[in-house]
Parts: sequence; C-alpha cells; structure tokens
Amino acid sequence: MTYKTLIQVSELRALMSAGTPYMVFDCTFDLSNPSTGENLYHQVHIPGAIFADLDKNLSAKHGSPGADGKMLFANDADKPASGGRHPLPNLERFSTWLSEIGFANDMQAVVYDRNGANYCGRLWWMLKWAGHDAVAVLDGGLQAWQAEGNDVESGDAVSHFQSNFELNPPLVRLVNADDVLAHLNQADQTVIDARAPARYRGEVEPLDPVAGHIPGALNRPFTTNIDSNGKFKSPEQLRSEFDALLQGRSPQTVVHQCGSGVSALPNLIAMEVAGLGRSALYAGSWSDWCSQPSRPVEKN
Repeated sequence: MTYKTLIQVSELRALMSAGTPYMVFDCTFDLSNPSTGENLYHQVHIPGAIFADLDKNLSAKHGSPGADGKMLFANDADKPASGGRHPLPNLERFSTWLSEIGFANDMQAVVYDRNGANYCGRLWWMLKWAGHDAVAVLDGGLQAWQAEGNDVESGDAVSHFQSNFELNPPLVRLVNADDVLAHLNQADQTVIDARAPARYRGEVEPLDPVAGHIPGALNRPFTTNIDSNGKFKSPEQLRSEFDALLQGRSPQTVVHQCGSGVSALPNLIAMEVAGLGRSALYAGSWSDWCSQPSRPVEKN
C-alpha cells in the first residue's frame, strides 16, 4: 500500500515489517534556535530515521546582493527556486541530497517532527515537487510514536548506500510573487495565510521588516488543523472548517502562504485530507512579498 497524505503509527509499524522499501525522516526544527532540531534528533528518534534539516537540506543558501540589488550566486546549482527567508533549493540540488542519503524512487517516504507537522510538511511537499507521490506525514509525529510504546534510538543515522534518485514531473503547483500579484483580488485566486492572527493583521511582525498581509488574503493559522491529541482533525471537520473559510470560493483557486513557505504546508495537507484536492504554494510567502516596496500590503 502507498501512503500519500497521512500515515498512522500502526501503519508505519506494519510498513517496517512488510519488507517494502521505505525511509523515515525526522524534520524537527526550531526557528529561534536552528541547532535544536538536530540535537533533539540525536537524543531520540524513530529507528533508522534520517535527519532533514530545514536550513541545510530543505532550503537554499542565500546569495550576496549585487550592485543592482539582485542576489548573486557562485554557480547555477546554488540558485534557489523561490525567494523568502527559507528559499527552496532547486530540484537538481534537492535530488542530489536525496541520492546522497540513499533515498530511491521505489521507496515509501514517511516524514515527522515534534512540531505539529509544521516542518515535516516541507519535505512532504518537496518530494511531491520532485515527482515522488509515495510520501506521508506521520500523524501525531514522534509524540504519537512514543505514546504507543514503540522503540526509539539515539545517535547518528544509519549509513545508506548512495542511490540515483531521478526527478519526475512535479505533482504540486509552485507560484511566485508575480503570479500572485497578477491574480490579486481576482476570482481565480484565493490566498490563505497560515500565520498567527496578530501577524496577519499587521499588529506585530517579529521576523520580517514589514507587517501586514497580502491584500485579500484569508487567515487560517496552521495550528488550527491539529486536534488536542496532536493529530490532524478528521476529514469531515477539516472540510467543514475550510468550507466556512472559503465561503463558496473554489478550493482549486487556493494559494497557500505563511512567513517563509514552511508553516503554510499543514494547511495545504489538511485540504487534501479533507478531500478538497491539491492547492498551490507560494513558497516565498510574506518574507518574499514584503521584500519589494512596490507590492501592496494590507492591515486589518
């Protein structure tokens, strides 16, 4: 069986004993202290899990500003696929990393974190972007795995032979600032902002130089998708909540964003769990949008 959205703890246990090729990724991270995720991984993780670092593995390096203000990069391989505080690495760079850690095209990927699926959703989306559909989020993360008394381990990752991961056509839609701007306040685009309400309204902005939101954007904090047990809400409840948010707008028009394109992913995944289809991601998000003073900003 192939898992494409969520996988439960019992299903992961069965997968591990079934002989099916798989790889588990620990994506734990802390924006305020980037080394925390890897430290926690070394203390305890699911047996065999590979650590995927948001900054080092799932984001591109920032370039140096040129005389015209545009970013300069040492070579084409370093050029990111998006803007923002956590720019996407280009697909070739990403596929190289997957090959280096031994991930192959015939593997089921399972991603998790300790952060309510805030960070593992990034790798889930990136694998879909690389054309790999067999990837699922462990519902409830490491906490759910441990709560059921499953084995854990500490230390470094198990070594894997290098693979030759091959890119396939993207299974997700990536948009940029120009795309969003071209469809601003039109019926064919519905922007959903996953940041906390105070940031969305522009009352505070702890990370980016400008406060506010993209004009017309709706607000749904990414934490809204998770229930009191740390798992995604039921498909029925999620669908009801998104229907209420969209108020008749087509789910196919949705573009997800947040601060830097990471915490928008729980909303995107939740819409799929709810049976509303696969929506688009503005990976640069607010940090990219507000980097150009000419782009409109709304506060309310």
